Amino acid sequence: MWRNYVTVGVRALVKNKTYAFINVFGLAIGLAACLMLLIYVRYETSYDQWVPNAENSYQLQLDNTNPQTGEVTQLQMTSYTSGQHFRASFPQVGNSVYVWSNGATVIRNGEALSVDDALLVDNRFFDVLQFPLVEGDPNQALAQAGSVVLTQREAQRLFGSARAMGQTLTVMWDGRPVDYRVTGIARDLPHNSHVEFSMLLRVDPATAFTTTPQMLTSWGWQSGWFYFNVRPGTDIAAMQAQIPAWKRRNIPDDQFGNRTVNQGDTQDYRIVNIRDVHLGGAKVGAMTPVNDHRTIATFTIIAFLILGMACVNFTNLATARAGQRAREVALRKVLGATRRQLVTQFLAESILIAAIAMLLALALVELLLPALAHFLDADLAMRYFGADGMLLPILLLVILVGAAGGVYPAFYLSRFQPARVLKANKSSADATGSGALRNILVVAQFAVSIGLIICTTVVYAQTVYARSVDPGYHRDGIIQITGIGRRQFVDRADSVIDAIRRVPGVVSVARSTIGVSTGSTSQSGVEVAGHPDPVLIGTYQVDPAFFRTMGIDLVAGRLFDPNREADNLDQPYVATPEAQRALVARGQNIVVNELAARRLGFNNPADAVGHVVRASTVEDQYGLVPSRIIGVVKDSRFRTIRLPVEPIMFAWDERSTTTLLVRHDGSDPRGTRERIERVWKQMLSDMTFQAEFSEERNAALYAADEARAKVFAGFAVLAVVVAALGLFGLAAFTAERRTKEIGIRKVLGARTPNIVRLLAWQFSKPVVIANLIAWPIAWWLMRGWLNTFDTRIDLGPLPFLFAGLLALAIAMGTIAGHAFKVARANPIHALRYE
Repeated sequence: MWRNYVTVGVRALVKNKTYAFINVFGLAIGLAACLMLLIYVRYETSYDQWVPNAENSYQLQLDNTNPQTGEVTQLQMTSYTSGQHFRASFPQVGNSVYVWSNGATVIRNGEALSVDDALLVDNRFFDVLQFPLVEGDPNQALAQAGSVVLTQREAQRLFGSARAMGQTLTVMWDGRPVDYRVTGIARDLPHNSHVEFSMLLRVDPATAFTTTPQMLTSWGWQSGWFYFNVRPGTDIAAMQAQIPAWKRRNIPDDQFGNRTVNQGDTQDYRIVNIRDVHLGGAKVGAMTPVNDHRTIATFTIIAFLILGMACVNFTNLATARAGQRAREVALRKVLGATRRQLVTQFLAESILIAAIAMLLALALVELLLPALAHFLDADLAMRYFGADGMLLPILLLVILVGAAGGVYPAFYLSRFQPARVLKANKSSADATGSGALRNILVVAQFAVSIGLIICTTVVYAQTVYARSVDPGYHRDGIIQITGIGRRQFVDRADSVIDAIRRVPGVVSVARSTIGVSTGSTSQSGVEVAGHPDPVLIGTYQVDPAFFRTMGIDLVAGRLFDPNREADNLDQPYVATPEAQRALVARGQNIVVNELAARRLGFNNPADAVGHVVRASTVEDQYGLVPSRIIGVVKDSRFRTIRLPVEPIMFAWDERSTTTLLVRHDGSDPRGTRERIERVWKQMLSDMTFQAEFSEERNAALYAADEARAKVFAGFAVLAVVVAALGLFGLAAFTAERRTKEIGIRKVLGARTPNIVRLLAWQFSKPVVIANLIAWPIAWWLMRGWLNTFDTRIDLGPLPFLFAGLLALAIAMGTIAGHAFKVARANPIHALRYE
């Protein structure tokens, strides 16, 4: 019997090739899009699922609330001391480790090599995060200070084909070479991990940070990540509920001027399983790019919408051509076929079409998935067998799609009455029913297509805006060199900078702790006379050339003057208690941006000049630093437009800077960079040259958004193609059904334009209705998405009009061929059988 069903199904497809092509190709596009998006969604939700004991491994995260604005910044990082107090206060905590991110410089065969993703850890790292080792014992690899674990890729880079295990590696530490012994080789981490490292350096915190001891004691110094294991069966919700009481017991009060403040009032801690970090919402201080549940949900919905549109095509075309199979159904019933057998027959045909479409879809996936993976920088692969194999989902999709597309046509076709169908002069092309369901489904298809076009247009426009909006400084023409905070540069800074200034093509050179798309933040509380609470202001160190090099305009007052000794701190005030006491005694001159001036209570920037505020830029026990505002500069956005502009105060302190900013004249950017690199290597052979163009750093800020926008656009195009295919098929069958009507109209005097307009309006009306449905939904979705940006485009009518007119043009273009063909046909051929 099943063989008969398949035979009849194949014959039905061969008999009507247009119908077969539209159904198979449309379903193949829908299935391919669905499979690729589901593979991506599964990849995004698989982060750290593979880590042993992941269900009991957690990260402590911090939410900082700005008391002035109420803005909440979610950080993956916490302070070292918060981790230590957390471990001591909760008996549920087993092993724990605090992890610092620190770029390392390795001296190998006399050459300085940079390791960007080096982590500083203690001996408990592999007890908490059980990443596999290919060589070495995870229990002993980091047991001793001076041990280092490399990944397979890093071991290959540093040692080539030689065996790395047991070798000695020279690492520059605080300006001096320190030998580390390779005690383990870790397996290269897959892409679907929120942790990223190529080198693990075992350190003892008490001795490693002697120059910055407050890093180990300050609750406000968010310098790394705290991970811990809990005992099986631990109630995490109960632990989370105890956090407020834990804060009150452990976070000490600070004396801020004449007031007592507690950092716990603006800090909230969250316990996050490592499998949830990637999609957890905390974006600041992440090791790897993060995503969010909203994006994943959006892609999932799009996947099933496109697949649903393909199933709609199947249903529409099957019911549209129902009249052509009416006599077949009637004859089968006359010969004894039951309705159940007919339903089975048509469902079998539907599943057969879905199976053929799936084979074509799999071929498309194999061809397109590598490009999609490269585009999204994701490790996407189609695997058919194994724990993550797709064979079972593929079989389920074939059955579900076949059933979803065929169940209504099957019941619809099987209900035909033989007496009505077989009566004399009954045309096999005569329509049955009003076609209301087909119209509803066409409206739904085009509503989805129009909505996707609108969303794609808005996302693209916002991405272009993000990359072109004025950041408050001259964003192009800068070479940014990082890592100058290391001792070997600080000791030779003046001579190196003088040599770089003389390089042809260099316009100016500056030092800073902030630059183009910097990731780290530094904030201080500032006391203002008459203001009840301290104001949080970003605090960064620069030199006098910073504002000229960055192209930041002065609004009021003056900038730092090399001829005024009082402007220059000229001391690493965070290093020693003596330096901090001296800074409190002498005070500092500062430059603030416009937003900082407003936060400090000055509506007019000029009114801020000359005023003295008191800043907590040293340890609390030494007091607040008197800070005289000497100038106000224009607001600058140094980070993504998703984040608010930061209120900033700048202090002149060259020795504390971490970034070198080089403005070039634009005549030969690559050549200028190469000449700077040669000077660097001549003078700093023990430091790597880590330089990027500002254009590249700005592009990287929005690379993920842009890639997702392009993928979104690609699948929007697929949705339009699927909708157009369905409309093409419906137009063909409608034109065929209305041949007699059109013949009569032409005999009675109707002209070709009248006939074309008649048919065009029939299919334009659903598109117009689809616009009315899609516009408010797309507006609501895009308004919510745009609100995630601090600055954004206006959501005007242009994207909606563009999408509506484009959909209408596609619909008209799709049916135009059929309309003209039928309108120009000789009416004799339509009426001859009468």
